[in-house]
Amino acid sequence: MFQKKYFGKTGEGEPVFLFKAQNTHGTKIEILNYGGIIRSLQFSTRTGKKQDVVLGYDNLENYQKQDKYFGAIIGRCANRIGGSSFSIGGKRYFLSPNEGGNHLHGGVCGFDKKVWEAHPDKDKLILRYVSADGEEGYPGKLAVTVTYWLTEDDELKVDYDATSDTDTIVNLTNHSYFNLNGHNAGNVLTHSLKIYSTFITPVAEGMIPMGTMLPVAGTPFDFREFHPIGERIDDSHEQLNIGGGYDHNYIIDGAGMRLAAELVGDKSGIKMDVYTDMDGMQLYTGNFIAGAPLGKDAVSYQNRGAVCLETQFAPNAINCPAFPSPVLRAGERYRHRTIYHFKTLDWRE
Repeated sequence: MFQKKYFGKTGEGEPVFLFKAQNTHGTKIEILNYGGIIRSLQFSTRTGKKQDVVLGYDNLENYQKQDKYFGAIIGRCANRIGGSSFSIGGKRYFLSPNEGGNHLHGGVCGFDKKVWEAHPDKDKLILRYVSADGEEGYPGKLAVTVTYWLTEDDELKVDYDATSDTDTIVNLTNHSYFNLNGHNAGNVLTHSLKIYSTFITPVAEGMIPMGTMLPVAGTPFDFREFHPIGERIDDSHEQLNIGGGYDHNYIIDGAGMRLAAELVGDKSGIKMDVYTDMDGMQLYTGNFIAGAPLGKDAVSYQNRGAVCLETQFAPNAINCPAFPSPVLRAGERYRHRTIYHFKTLDWRE
């Protein structure tokens, strides 16, 4: 059962609440209705100690000051849109640029900065937000529902649902930064990672995909078998140089709800499996975390101190005809689900 607690007030005077829940195994989660942020996620290590495995803050002020999207719902359209513009039905739309001339993660005031309506429902937390026609330049009035569900199988299920009264684009995800050794444990370079993907969507300067696919075979991007994240992160590869490390979209093999990635914290023994029904997943190794406000427990978060696994349509998909389209037609329904499944490995696994 989710419990509600006052967390703070935005600069505009809107009250923000924290919702926390715990299953019978002792797995705990805390979620804010500001940005739909996952503030804390605690799971047992090999030694039985509870470890908080997501980066975040102890107060609302730091969430409002930071620009790293810690734990937040991202929308209306996650990731980058080249030139901050796109066309639907022959009509050109211009979005607010917030990363050079490009549009990133919904714009200047995306869903990560909105106060959502929150409705606890036993082991689920239902969040709702209505994005006005023209917000950040997007067409259509968009009604969004995001449901967080902590199960007895130590799964965090995240369901995304949206409808629009006008043809628009939608690409929702969650931007949690995971460190399975603990949010205060330093870098994630010794975490082991496996990704069920044969191709990435390579990027040009500005991190904008070129509309092509690059096979991972024979490159530092090949995580089809487990590799430490830091094993090849500093290799001399054009794509790594552009991103300052891994910051790339993987095309997940197969279709429907399927396993996209497995991540293991080497010190904690905590393992997280990521399932998705989306076609892509962004791997981001926190290459630009440094400089953020002090985190939970006054921790100074550093570059590569966490990893993001963001299920999504490909970045700039609306401008790349070869990629699956993020267009949502008026009256149709956008739906997808992501599942984060946690377990603790023993020393023999």
